Amino acid sequence: MTRLRTTVDPHAPEHTRARTAALERLDALDAEHAKALQGGGEKYTARHRKRGKLLARERVELLLDPDTPFLELSPLAGWGSDYPVGASMVTGIGTVEGVECLVTANDPTVRGGASNPWTLKKALRANEIARQNRLPVISLVESGGADLPSQKEIFIPGGAIFRDLTRLSAEGIPTVAVVFGNSTAGGAYIPGMSDHTVMIKDRSKVFLGGPPLVKMATGEESDDESLGGADMHARTSGLADHYALDEYDAIRQARRIVARLNHRKPHQDPPRAQEPLHDPEELLGIVPPDLKTPFDPREVIARIVDASDFDEFKPLYGTSLVTGWATLHGYPVGILANAQGVLFSAESQKAAQFIQLANQRDIPLLFLHNTTGYMVGKEYEQGGIVKHGSMMINAVSNSRVPHLSVLIGASYGAGHYGMCGRAYEPRFLFAWPSAKSAVMGPQQLAGVLSIVSRQSAAAKGLPYDEEQDAGMRAFVEAQIESESLPMFLSGRLYDDGVIDPRDTRTVLGLCLSAVHNAPVEGARGGFGVFRM
Repeated sequence: MTRLRTTVDPHAPEHTRARTAALERLDALDAEHAKALQGGGEKYTARHRKRGKLLARERVELLLDPDTPFLELSPLAGWGSDYPVGASMVTGIGTVEGVECLVTANDPTVRGGASNPWTLKKALRANEIARQNRLPVISLVESGGADLPSQKEIFIPGGAIFRDLTRLSAEGIPTVAVVFGNSTAGGAYIPGMSDHTVMIKDRSKVFLGGPPLVKMATGEESDDESLGGADMHARTSGLADHYALDEYDAIRQARRIVARLNHRKPHQDPPRAQEPLHDPEELLGIVPPDLKTPFDPREVIARIVDASDFDEFKPLYGTSLVTGWATLHGYPVGILANAQGVLFSAESQKAAQFIQLANQRDIPLLFLHNTTGYMVGKEYEQGGIVKHGSMMINAVSNSRVPHLSVLIGASYGAGHYGMCGRAYEPRFLFAWPSAKSAVMGPQQLAGVLSIVSRQSAAAKGLPYDEEQDAGMRAFVEAQIESESLPMFLSGRLYDDGVIDPRDTRTVLGLCLSAVHNAPVEGARGGFGVFRM
């Protein structure tokens, strides 16, 4: 077996410094995650409980099989915006009656569970994950519909949520809605378009327009119960397939629905795999605080793959990109990991060939990002870096095996694209707190703007203001630095979450299990034209 050795000394000063910096970042991350857990805050949580209702995460916990994990997705959605962290919705993957499901739950403590623009983006991302991986969808609904002050950002694109539900159903992917409270206006279509709907006595309210709107539109006097209560929908309209007596009964019935879905995974779960030989705790000290300092990605690979066993591909060629084969929680994976940051022509060609091989073998790909992008300069342009970088991006774009991406360090420029960034539709993309991603590094970007400004002033024959230039550079560097940090990017759903490095193996194992709910088949040709 080709087991990776390690040179990491957990007692070395540089490891200690990196670990300390990582723990500080994790403390900051925990503080932001805590905001999502608080929902609408103590006042609205107390009001919700006084009504005898469970909180969103309590509903999710009761729905899932006991002692099974829940991979929460996009918990920082909306971070840095005018809306609460978490976007008034919980989404994630968990196991219900032995079936891996995509679960969404409105948080009614945040403006009654109303959807803001980030809620919409989060819900659409959840539907995309369900479709790509053929995961049954369970919607735990309690929402007053769109947050009306932001309707201009929600109404037009928001119809995609209902479109997705019908398309999931058409593709044979089950959808279940459990209505815990309001599901009004456009939200009424979630139970209306789900395959199975559970409503709760005296709690569920499903109607296109509530009594005030009906009064304004038609002059008709009505009440919530006769207009859209669970009893009416169970006995009269037929919208309710199952009638529950309380929230616990509704969750029990939802679990029974899943148990009867006859939803089978096309791939058998692999046997229990051997743990890595090296301590995952050491992952905290591997990535230096300054991403300009190189580190060996094999040290990361050695702490996430089974038995630290890794068969490297082309180890002596294109050495700033590590490629090779391993298993992770028993699932085969091909790994591409940036070593020294810059991608040259050799690395690009190596990656393209490796991606083609993975597609021939139907093996998912894992991308571990730490790249400043493709190399620039006259020598490299003349050597064909554009066509070779394009070859790598072509291969990534047209690969059909599932892709997983983890940003562990830098992910700048077109290197982000070549390593399967968000625009290239990885099944899942996560970031470590140490990661940074932007069009280029802050200093480089500020320097480019400075050079352009100097050239413009010279062309006009004007003197150049050095003091103003220094201020501009400082301002731009600070802006780009703040916009390249993982919490900022995660808040905009450019990843599926910022994770503790020590949890990487577990998170990737859950993702690999999820992707194997769908066929894992690579492209056989069809890569487009490779410029040679």
